[in-house]
Amino acid sequence: MKVLILGGHGFVGRNLREILKSPDYEVIALSRRDGLDLRNLSLVRDCLRGQRPDAIVNLAAHVGSLHYVTRYAADVVYDNIQMALNLYKAVVEFCPKVRIVNPLSNCSYPGDANSHYEPEWWQGEVHDSVFSYGNAKRFIYVISKNFKRQYDIDTVNFLVPNTFGPGDYTDPDRTHALNGMVIRMILAHRNGDLQFEIWGSGKPIREWGYIKDVTRILEFGLTIKHDLVYPVNIGQNKGYSIKESAEMIAEEVGFSGDLIFNTNYQDGAPFKILDDGKFRTLFPDYRFYDHRQGIRETVEYYKSVL
Repeated sequence: MKVLILGGHGFVGRNLREILKSPDYEVIALSRRDGLDLRNLSLVRDCLRGQRPDAIVNLAAHVGSLHYVTRYAADVVYDNIQMALNLYKAVVEFCPKVRIVNPLSNCSYPGDANSHYEPEWWQGEVHDSVFSYGNAKRFIYVISKNFKRQYDIDTVNFLVPNTFGPGDYTDPDRTHALNGMVIRMILAHRNGDLQFEIWGSGKPIREWGYIKDVTRILEFGLTIKHDLVYPVNIGQNKGYSIKESAEMIAEEVGFSGDLIFNTNYQDGAPFKILDDGKFRTLFPDYRFYDHRQGIRETVEYYKSVL
């Protein structure tokens, strides 16, 4: 199977390429560093005309921190929707039998939801702190459903929790949230700091997706025999407060200082737990990484590269 990974040089893309190192796959990883800007329809057309993949994993996104996606809200929503429109338009022209796998962020759930249950995904507004990015991800589903209806383009959509693990950037301002905390905690420990600042109150509950789980399930999406245009959670139905995760990180790093909470930073949505009912009907025997084990491996990785 020839698999094109868009955004293939980022955190998830690099890890997915490792998962797909097999004679079963021919993997092409492309992003803007290779000259492929998905906002440019001509470039997307040229890419698909030349590559003709069997499957596309669409990891390309214009994203940043809560503060970034608020400050640049119009750019974020425009770019992400434009990239998806261009991709589907070019797919119809050059590889209409392809399967597209889209990981959609769980921030696209209603901001006031107490649980993230797929049938309730549209029943409320996205939290204001991620209004631009979350709604762009909702619109990717709209695009995929309509291209399925008119052109029979095959899409698998997954709703993905906050992802962490080895292989992300070493700049805490560019990493996913939990990785950023790991990096800052390691540096605080090395500096002998007596305090560690956590951005926000530490109270929000988050379900975290370890990178090896997320990429393995994206691989399953390449061949699964189910109609998953309407997205399914990559869900464990289990979460931890930011404070609990910070305490685990401190233990693994060996940081013995005080954890303090800077409430001048936004918390975002108070609760993000993904219901696992539908996931378990599809993957009844799947066993997720233990959260602490994932943190341990992430700490070990960043200790080795910082």
